[in-house]
Amino acid sequence: MLIHVHVGPSPLGDERGTYEHVEAAIRVIEASGLEFEVGALGTTVQGPADRLWPLMRELHEATLSSGAEKVMTHVRLFQSREDVVEASMSDLAARITH
Repeated sequence: MLIHVHVGPSPLGDERGTYEHVEAAIRVIEASGLEFEVGALGTTVQGPADRLWPLMRELHEATLSSGAEKVMTHVRLFQSREDVVEASMSDLAARITH
């Protein structure tokens, strides 16, 4: 399964940094041990569905726990019936020509 997630905290950060609340969500992803790629408009994570579903909630809650007053989390999902992604994120990215 692949998820592309964007947390939209309000406010974005605090005295610790402009993007502290977003970075709190990214730290949760890093700690998961799953393959991920941070982009300008969100983060893509690859792994089994039974790990990614709870991870989405953890990301949302980590943003609030870091001090955000509100958060809107946007998620896009890709999953095959067998819960197998045939290529890694880096393989998929390599197929894109600019």
